[in-house]
Amino acid sequence: MAEAPQTPPPGAGATPGNAPRLMVQTQYIRDLSFENPRAPAGAEPGQTRPEIQVRVDVRAQAAGTERYEVSLQLHVDAKAGEQTTFMLELTYGGLFVMQNVPQESLQAILLIECPRLLFPFARRIIADATRDGGFPPLMIDPIDFAALYRRRQQAQAEGQPLDSPVVGDPRPN
Repeated sequence: MAEAPQTPPPGAGATPGNAPRLMVQTQYIRDLSFENPRAPAGAEPGQTRPEIQVRVDVRAQAAGTERYEVSLQLHVDAKAGEQTTFMLELTYGGLFVMQNVPQESLQAILLIECPRLLFPFARRIIADATRDGGFPPLMIDPIDFAALYRRRQQAQAEGQPLDSPVVGDPRPN
């Protein structure tokens, strides 16, 4: 009786030694600034709800062999009319180790997946800083980093300057 050749199960072709890997080595606050220019008046109960604008930028750079530093920069402006209620700037970074990642996938991973991993921590820092500044915690809506990446790619292809995109108008809860 002849033996039928056995086909390996799906995914068995990649050996553990050469599978792509993304590891977070460390995360940190690089820069944090909170300004409350109208304190204590700006945080009193009954004040009009400020209009909030959030700008987001992601930067990535090599930090050695297979290591990359990714920075998530968030800038929050809250204004009531023409007066600034508060301003917050946060640069939250992470050091990532990537192994066996194809070169054509590297930029997308650095600018989409890495900031997606960093965002929940940055969001919590912003919520805590606004709460500690005397305001309701600012809970920023999740950010679609893939859409930001596509916009960045399109702007580069069209030769447009890369501005920090504005993301929604999240409101304090």
